[in-house]
Amino acid sequence: MRQKRFLLAALLFVIGVLLWQGSRFTPSSGTFDGERAYQHVLRQVAFGPRIPGTEAHAQTIAYLQAELKRAGWQSEVLTDEIRGQTVRNLRAWRTAAEPVVLLGAHYDTRMYADNDPNPQNHSLPVPGGNDGASGVAVLLELARVLPRDSVTVELVFFDAEDNGRIAGWDWILGSSAYAERMTVRPQAVVIVDMVGDADLNLYMERNSDPQITRQIWNTARRLGYEQFFLPEYRHRVLDDHIPFLAKGLRAVDIIDLDYPYWHTVADTPDKVSPHSLEVVGNTLLAWLAEYGECLRLSNCNEE
Repeated sequence: MRQKRFLLAALLFVIGVLLWQGSRFTPSSGTFDGERAYQHVLRQVAFGPRIPGTEAHAQTIAYLQAELKRAGWQSEVLTDEIRGQTVRNLRAWRTAAEPVVLLGAHYDTRMYADNDPNPQNHSLPVPGGNDGASGVAVLLELARVLPRDSVTVELVFFDAEDNGRIAGWDWILGSSAYAERMTVRPQAVVIVDMVGDADLNLYMERNSDPQITRQIWNTARRLGYEQFFLPEYRHRVLDDHIPFLAKGLRAVDIIDLDYPYWHTVADTPDKVSPHSLEVVGNTLLAWLAEYGECLRLSNCNEE
Protein backbone atom coordinates (compact mmCIF):
# COMPACT_ATOMS: atom_id res chain seq x y z
CA MET A 1 0.00 0.00 0.00
CA ARG A 2 2.80 2.42 0.88
CA GLN A 3 4.50 1.64 -2.43
CA LYS A 4 1.28 2.36 -4.35
CA ARG A 5 0.86 5.66 -2.52
CA PHE A 6 4.47 6.56 -3.29
CA LEU A 7 4.03 5.74 -6.98
CA LEU A 8 0.78 7.75 -7.09
CA ALA A 9 2.49 10.74 -5.44
CA ALA A 10 5.41 10.49 -7.85
CA LEU A 11 3.03 10.33 -10.81
CA LEU A 12 1.11 13.38 -9.60
CA PHE A 13 4.41 15.25 -9.14
CA VAL A 14 5.51 14.46 -12.71
CA ILE A 15 2.12 15.54 -14.08
CA GLY A 16 2.37 18.77 -12.08
CA VAL A 17 5.82 19.49 -13.48
CA LEU A 18 4.65 18.84 -17.04
CA LEU A 19 1.65 21.12 -16.58
CA TRP A 20 3.90 23.82 -15.12
CA GLN A 21 6.31 23.51 -18.03
CA GLY A 22 3.39 23.71 -20.41
CA SER A 23 2.07 26.83 -18.71
CA ARG A 24 5.52 28.40 -19.02
CA PHE A 25 5.77 27.91 -22.76
CA THR A 26 2.23 27.75 -24.09
CA PRO A 27 1.19 30.93 -25.93
CA SER A 28 -1.37 32.76 -23.82
CA SER A 29 -3.25 36.00 -23.62
CA GLY A 30 -3.08 37.82 -20.34
CA THR A 31 -1.22 40.39 -18.35
CA PHE A 32 2.09 41.81 -19.46
CA ASP A 33 4.75 40.51 -17.06
CA GLY A 34 7.61 42.96 -16.49
CA GLU A 35 9.74 40.38 -14.71
CA ARG A 36 9.38 38.00 -17.60
CA ALA A 37 10.31 40.78 -20.03
CA TYR A 38 13.35 41.56 -17.90
CA GLN A 39 14.56 37.98 -18.35
CA HIS A 40 14.68 38.69 -22.09
CA VAL A 41 16.94 41.67 -21.33
CA LEU A 42 19.29 39.45 -19.33
CA ARG A 43 19.43 36.81 -22.04
CA GLN A 44 20.28 39.30 -24.76
CA VAL A 45 23.04 40.98 -22.79
CA ALA A 46 24.45 37.57 -21.84
CA PHE A 47 25.12 36.90 -25.52
CA GLY A 48 27.44 39.92 -25.56
CA PRO A 49 27.30 43.10 -27.68
CA ARG A 50 24.97 42.43 -30.62
CA ILE A 51 27.14 44.06 -33.26
CA PRO A 52 26.20 43.10 -36.83
CA GLY A 53 28.28 40.21 -38.09
CA THR A 54 29.24 38.87 -34.67
CA GLU A 55 28.36 35.57 -33.02
CA ALA A 56 26.31 37.40 -30.36
CA HIS A 57 24.28 39.01 -33.14
CA ALA A 58 23.55 35.61 -34.71
CA GLN A 59 22.70 34.08 -31.32
CA THR A 60 20.23 36.89 -30.69
CA ILE A 61 18.43 36.22 -33.98
CA ALA A 62 18.18 32.53 -33.10
CA TYR A 63 16.89 33.37 -29.62
CA LEU A 64 14.26 35.75 -30.96
CA GLN A 65 13.00 33.21 -33.47
CA ALA A 66 12.80 30.49 -30.83
CA GLU A 67 10.86 32.73 -28.42
CA LEU A 68 8.48 33.90 -31.14
CA LYS A 69 7.78 30.32 -32.23
CA ARG A 70 7.11 29.39 -28.61
CA ALA A 71 4.58 32.23 -28.43
CA GLY A 72 2.81 31.05 -31.57
CA TRP A 73 4.29 33.45 -34.12
CA GLN A 74 5.95 32.74 -37.45
CA SER A 75 9.09 34.66 -38.37
CA GLU A 76 11.61 35.19 -41.13
CA VAL A 77 14.98 36.89 -41.46
CA LEU A 78 15.16 39.43 -44.28
CA THR A 79 18.67 40.14 -45.55
CA ASP A 80 19.34 43.35 -47.46
CA GLU A 81 22.32 45.34 -48.67
CA ILE A 82 22.13 49.04 -47.89
CA ARG A 83 24.78 51.76 -48.04
CA GLY A 84 27.57 49.19 -48.20
CA GLN A 85 26.36 47.11 -45.25
CA THR A 86 24.43 43.84 -44.87
CA VAL A 87 21.45 44.07 -42.53
CA ARG A 88 19.25 41.29 -41.18
CA ASN A 89 15.82 42.33 -40.01
CA LEU A 90 13.53 39.83 -38.33
CA ARG A 91 9.83 39.99 -39.17
CA ALA A 92 7.16 38.10 -37.18
CA TRP A 93 3.45 37.56 -37.79
CA ARG A 94 0.64 35.48 -36.31
CA THR A 95 -1.93 35.53 -39.13
CA ALA A 96 -1.76 35.94 -42.89
CA ALA A 97 -3.84 39.12 -42.74
CA GLU A 98 -2.12 42.39 -43.59
CA PRO A 99 -0.87 44.18 -40.48
CA VAL A 100 -2.89 47.04 -39.05
CA VAL A 101 -0.08 48.00 -36.66
CA LEU A 102 3.67 47.47 -37.00
CA LEU A 103 5.54 47.33 -33.68
CA GLY A 104 9.30 47.65 -33.99
CA ALA A 105 12.50 47.70 -31.94
CA HIS A 106 16.17 47.42 -32.85
CA TYR A 107 18.14 44.47 -31.54
CA ASP A 108 21.67 45.53 -32.50
CA THR A 109 24.05 47.44 -30.21
CA ARG A 110 26.54 50.22 -30.84
CA MET A 111 30.11 49.25 -31.66
CA TYR A 112 31.74 51.98 -29.60
CA ALA A 113 30.85 53.53 -26.24
CA ASP A 114 31.85 56.97 -27.47
CA ASN A 115 29.54 58.74 -25.01
CA ASP A 116 31.29 57.24 -22.01
CA PRO A 117 32.70 59.79 -19.54
CA ASN A 118 35.98 57.84 -19.55
CA PRO A 119 37.79 58.33 -22.90
CA GLN A 120 39.57 55.02 -22.40
CA ASN A 121 36.21 53.28 -22.86
CA HIS A 122 35.41 54.90 -26.20
CA SER A 123 36.79 51.96 -28.18
CA LEU A 124 34.75 49.42 -26.20
CA PRO A 125 31.33 48.14 -27.31
CA VAL A 126 28.08 49.12 -25.61
CA PRO A 127 26.44 46.26 -23.64
CA GLY A 128 22.98 47.46 -24.71
CA GLY A 129 20.98 46.63 -21.58
CA ASN A 130 18.52 49.42 -22.31
CA ASP A 131 19.58 50.63 -25.75
CA GLY A 132 18.47 47.63 -27.72
CA ALA A 133 17.50 44.92 -25.25
CA SER A 134 14.60 46.76 -23.56
CA GLY A 135 12.56 47.40 -26.70
CA VAL A 136 13.11 43.84 -27.88
CA ALA A 137 12.03 42.52 -24.47
CA VAL A 138 8.77 44.49 -24.63
CA LEU A 139 7.99 43.09 -28.09
CA LEU A 140 8.73 39.51 -27.03
CA GLU A 141 6.44 39.74 -24.01
CA LEU A 142 3.72 41.37 -26.12
CA ALA A 143 4.02 38.44 -28.51
CA ARG A 144 3.17 36.13 -25.61
CA VAL A 145 0.19 38.04 -24.19
CA LEU A 146 -1.40 39.79 -27.17
CA PRO A 147 -5.02 38.60 -27.42
CA ARG A 148 -5.98 36.57 -30.47
CA ASP A 149 -8.75 39.05 -31.29
CA SER A 150 -6.35 42.00 -31.31
CA VAL A 151 -5.90 44.13 -34.38
CA THR A 152 -3.45 42.41 -36.72
CA VAL A 153 0.08 43.17 -35.55
CA GLU A 154 3.42 42.68 -37.24
CA LEU A 155 6.54 42.64 -35.07
CA VAL A 156 9.83 43.74 -36.60
CA PHE A 157 13.22 43.53 -34.92
CA PHE A 158 15.48 45.95 -36.76
CA ASP A 159 19.17 45.49 -37.37
CA ALA A 160 21.86 48.17 -37.66
CA GLU A 161 20.06 51.09 -36.04
CA ASP A 162 22.82 52.24 -33.76
CA ASN A 163 26.12 52.79 -35.57
CA GLY A 164 25.90 56.29 -37.00
CA ARG A 165 28.96 58.55 -36.89
CA ILE A 166 31.18 55.50 -37.47
CA ALA A 167 33.16 55.15 -40.71
CA GLY A 168 31.30 53.01 -43.24
CA TRP A 169 28.11 52.99 -41.20
CA ASP A 170 25.03 55.13 -40.64
CA TRP A 171 21.99 55.32 -38.38
CA ILE A 172 18.70 53.41 -38.97
CA LEU A 173 20.00 51.14 -41.72
CA GLY A 174 17.77 48.19 -40.87
CA SER A 175 14.52 50.13 -40.71
CA SER A 176 15.45 52.04 -43.88
CA ALA A 177 15.92 48.77 -45.74
CA TYR A 178 12.69 47.37 -44.33
CA ALA A 179 10.63 50.43 -45.27
CA GLU A 180 11.99 50.24 -48.83
CA ARG A 181 10.92 46.63 -49.28
CA MET A 182 7.45 46.97 -47.67
CA THR A 183 4.48 46.15 -49.88
CA VAL A 184 1.78 46.82 -47.26
CA ARG A 185 0.75 50.01 -45.50
CA PRO A 186 -0.12 49.52 -41.82
CA GLN A 187 -2.38 52.09 -40.20
CA ALA A 188 0.26 52.83 -37.55
CA VAL A 189 3.94 52.14 -36.85
CA VAL A 190 5.13 52.27 -33.23
CA ILE A 191 8.82 52.02 -32.32
CA VAL A 192 10.00 51.27 -28.77
CA ASP A 193 13.61 52.19 -28.00
CA MET A 194 15.32 52.67 -24.62
CA VAL A 195 12.12 52.08 -22.67
CA GLY A 196 13.53 50.21 -19.66
CA ASP A 197 15.27 53.00 -17.73
CA ALA A 198 14.63 52.65 -13.99
CA ASP A 199 14.03 56.42 -14.00
CA LEU A 200 11.59 56.33 -16.90
CA ASN A 201 10.73 59.64 -18.58
CA LEU A 202 8.96 59.23 -21.90
CA TYR A 203 8.34 62.60 -23.50
CA MET A 204 6.36 63.01 -26.71
CA GLU A 205 8.77 62.97 -29.65
CA ARG A 206 8.58 65.85 -32.12
CA ASN A 207 8.99 63.90 -35.37
CA SER A 208 6.25 61.41 -34.47
CA ASP A 209 2.68 61.46 -35.77
CA PRO A 210 0.96 63.81 -33.29
CA GLN A 211 -2.45 62.13 -33.26
CA ILE A 212 -1.24 58.59 -32.54
CA THR A 213 1.25 60.02 -30.05
CA ARG A 214 -1.58 61.68 -28.11
CA GLN A 215 -3.66 58.51 -28.26
CA ILE A 216 -0.85 56.43 -26.72
CA TRP A 217 -0.04 59.03 -24.06
CA ASN A 218 -3.73 59.36 -23.22
CA THR A 219 -3.93 55.59 -22.82
CA ALA A 220 -0.99 55.73 -20.42
CA ARG A 221 -2.73 58.48 -18.44
CA ARG A 222 -5.90 56.40 -18.13
CA LEU A 223 -3.77 53.55 -16.78
CA GLY A 224 -2.25 55.85 -14.15
CA TYR A 225 1.14 56.11 -15.89
CA GLU A 226 1.25 59.86 -16.48
CA GLN A 227 4.40 60.17 -14.35
CA PHE A 228 6.20 57.97 -16.92
CA PHE A 229 4.48 59.07 -20.16
CA LEU A 230 4.94 62.81 -19.81
CA PRO A 231 2.42 64.70 -21.98
CA GLU A 232 4.77 67.30 -23.40
CA TYR A 233 7.27 67.49 -26.24
CA ARG A 234 11.01 67.56 -25.61
CA HIS A 235 13.20 65.84 -28.23
CA ARG A 236 13.36 65.46 -32.00
CA VAL A 237 14.92 62.05 -32.63
CA LEU A 238 16.44 60.28 -35.62
CA ASP A 239 15.20 56.75 -34.96
CA ASP A 240 13.58 53.78 -36.67
CA HIS A 241 10.27 55.58 -37.18
CA ILE A 242 11.78 58.06 -39.66
CA PRO A 243 11.86 55.77 -42.75
CA PHE A 244 8.18 55.00 -42.26
CA LEU A 245 7.26 58.66 -41.91
CA ALA A 246 9.15 59.24 -45.16
CA LYS A 247 6.85 56.66 -46.79
CA GLY A 248 3.80 58.62 -45.66
CA LEU A 249 2.92 56.26 -42.82
CA ARG A 250 1.81 57.37 -39.36
CA ALA A 251 4.71 56.47 -37.09
CA VAL A 252 5.58 57.12 -33.45
CA ASP A 253 8.80 56.76 -31.48
CA ILE A 254 8.52 55.86 -27.78
CA ILE A 255 11.96 56.64 -26.35
CA ASP A 256 13.59 57.89 -23.15
CA LEU A 257 16.43 59.96 -24.58
CA ASP A 258 17.37 61.32 -21.16
CA TYR A 259 18.92 57.96 -20.28
CA PRO A 260 22.28 58.89 -18.67
CA TYR A 261 24.06 55.67 -19.72
CA TRP A 262 23.31 56.05 -23.44
CA HIS A 263 26.26 54.81 -25.54
CA THR A 264 28.41 54.07 -22.50
CA VAL A 265 29.80 50.83 -21.06
CA ALA A 266 27.42 51.32 -18.12
CA ASP A 267 24.34 50.52 -20.23
CA THR A 268 23.90 47.25 -18.35
CA PRO A 269 20.82 45.33 -17.11
CA ASP A 270 21.06 46.75 -13.59
CA LYS A 271 19.96 50.10 -15.08
CA VAL A 272 16.80 48.47 -16.45
CA SER A 273 13.62 48.15 -14.39
CA PRO A 274 11.04 45.37 -14.85
CA HIS A 275 8.41 47.90 -13.76
CA SER A 276 9.39 50.30 -16.55
CA LEU A 277 9.10 47.47 -19.08
CA GLU A 278 5.68 46.63 -17.65
CA VAL A 279 4.50 50.25 -17.83
CA VAL A 280 5.34 50.41 -21.53
CA GLY A 281 4.01 46.93 -22.27
CA ASN A 282 0.69 47.52 -20.49
CA THR A 283 0.28 50.85 -22.27
CA LEU A 284 0.82 49.31 -25.70
CA LEU A 285 -1.45 46.38 -24.87
CA ALA A 286 -4.26 48.74 -23.84
CA TRP A 287 -3.66 51.09 -26.78
CA LEU A 288 -3.84 48.23 -29.28
CA ALA A 289 -7.23 47.24 -27.83
CA GLU A 290 -8.47 50.85 -27.97
CA TYR A 291 -7.10 51.36 -31.47
CA GLY A 292 -8.82 48.24 -32.71
CA GLU A 293 -12.10 49.47 -31.25
CA CYS A 294 -11.79 52.95 -32.76
CA LEU A 295 -11.06 51.38 -36.16
CA ARG A 296 -14.18 49.26 -35.80
CA LEU A 297 -16.24 52.35 -34.98
CA SER A 298 -14.46 54.48 -37.61
CA ASN A 299 -13.62 57.19 -35.07
CA CYS A 300 -9.81 56.92 -34.83
CA ASN A 301 -9.50 60.62 -35.64
CA GLU A 302 -10.82 61.33 -32.15
CA GLU A 303 -8.46 61.49 -29.20
